[in-house]
Amino acid sequence: MKRSVGLAAHAALLLLLCPAAAQTPVARSDSAPPQNLIQDLVAANRILYHQGIVDGYGHVSVRHPARPDHFLISEAKAPGRVTADDIMEFDLDGNAVDRRGRPIYQERFIHSEIYGARADVDAVVHSHSPTVIPFSVTQVPLRPVHNTASFLAVGVPVFEMRKVAGMTNNLVTDGARAKALAETLGDRPVALLRGHGNVVVAPNLRRAVARAIYTEVNARMQLQAVTLGGPITFIDPEEAKLSEDSRGTQSAGQGIDRTWQMWVEEALPGGRERTR
Repeated sequence: MKRSVGLAAHAALLLLLCPAAAQTPVARSDSAPPQNLIQDLVAANRILYHQGIVDGYGHVSVRHPARPDHFLISEAKAPGRVTADDIMEFDLDGNAVDRRGRPIYQERFIHSEIYGARADVDAVVHSHSPTVIPFSVTQVPLRPVHNTASFLAVGVPVFEMRKVAGMTNNLVTDGARAKALAETLGDRPVALLRGHGNVVVAPNLRRAVARAIYTEVNARMQLQAVTLGGPITFIDPEEAKLSEDSRGTQSAGQGIDRTWQMWVEEALPGGRERTR
């Protein structure tokens, strides 16, 4: 009897000190996610680290193909160290299906709220992409100067946390902040978080990774163009639409799949075998 009372008291203390332990249990999906999707998500983490888009922080997720109201993301871990065993499943309230004591990202709500707001989005990247951040704290808008970043032509809004929550640590650690971020993103593929980083979305994982990489590449190019002086001729919205439409119709061996195969080979041990 004493042992039962002791365990109950310990559990109560745990819930008091660690509110995350009280997280609502979530039923496991009827269908397990495909292993190739899990492998792609691992590769996405490693690629983004290898390309300098994330460092020890940042995260990438993909919508569960059999449960649109669930998504897959790694446990809280440096992206360059993520393995298949680290992939977890969450619902759109940010609750883990099978936590088992594993650490989870504080900013997982970025992903849950965007998936809830955007049926067209199946992958989300949040990074602290270094050359992008200056565009979030100045009056210079991030605009496309290269056709690989033509998706930026629709505009890149900046999310201002102070308008939502006042003075904070600038982290998106709850649903209310993440909902406001999703509203700022709207129907666009990229939004900046003032003094923090960016969020990039796409209809599939490989395209989200490519967009995150080329957003950083474009920021570097735009910065170089600014230093040259004079007016800059940006990618026109009509050009951008034609470029984006062509990416959606390219055959195997072209476009994103071709660069994805290269990135996998560079970022993962045995990457060449994975792409065959």
